[in-house]
Amino acid sequence: MTGTAATGAARAAGQDAFRSDTPRSDTATSARCDILTARPRRTLVMGIVNVTPDSFSDGGKYERPEDAIRHAYELIEQGADILDIGAESTRPGHTPVPAEEEWARLAPVLRELCRNSPVPISVDTYKAVTAARALELGVAMINDVWGGLADPMMLSIVAEAGCHYLWMHNRREVIARETFTTVMAETQAGIARCLQAGIAPERLWIDPGIGFGKTMPGNLVLLRRLREYCALGYPVVLGVSRKRVIGYVLNLPVHEREEGSLAAAAWGVEAGVAAVRVHDVRATVRVCRMVEAIRDAHE
Repeated sequence: MTGTAATGAARAAGQDAFRSDTPRSDTATSARCDILTARPRRTLVMGIVNVTPDSFSDGGKYERPEDAIRHAYELIEQGADILDIGAESTRPGHTPVPAEEEWARLAPVLRELCRNSPVPISVDTYKAVTAARALELGVAMINDVWGGLADPMMLSIVAEAGCHYLWMHNRREVIARETFTTVMAETQAGIARCLQAGIAPERLWIDPGIGFGKTMPGNLVLLRRLREYCALGYPVVLGVSRKRVIGYVLNLPVHEREEGSLAAAAWGVEAGVAAVRVHDVRATVRVCRMVEAIRDAHE
């Protein structure tokens, strides 16, 4: 069955799943997560699904569960290897969302996708209680933009579940200078905390946190030295899609930042990232495959 056909079949089967709390079987979940464990040479594309009214990029477009689910399947058809589902905006100046409200937004979407998506599901949350609920439904990865610093229970919840964990560099005070050196030191400290909490090293992913706690020049320096960051030895996820640093460089509003996002994704592929987290999946997949073809070419 082709990827598109499989997605269509999953979508059709999901009509009943949308009303069910039953998680996907352990066998099916394990098979779906193989791509995360295998870590293929090609760069994985993580498609963003925002179930929120105030995301900086597409707030409100997929707020209704049925719209978010439809968008998720569209991203799979476009080539997404992973879906990252989030229900709280992390844009500058966002309003924090209580855990119960966050879960009310996530639950119907996850009940469908955890049963029927042919690709792994990641949940973008820094709250341990939300992560625990999502893991019970069968999500494969927790994407924590605070790297365990916002909720002291997060690392132990993830370690006990044995899921994949995406640790992201973040801080409340902006790094004024020596951005790369600071991020490297704080990332190494974060990795140590994760391992000490019992997270298996083969299930730990890291993200330099472009746009979080950095100046605009600092973000660019961090991107320039991305290859060194990848040398830490853990799979790196790069999230730059439509972010302010692109608007800063190109002087463009959010909805006109696709070319800049694609350029950043191409730079990430060449630097050796394991995955890119993006809004524009189809175009990013094509860029990644082309860069990889050039990189790997030989006579």
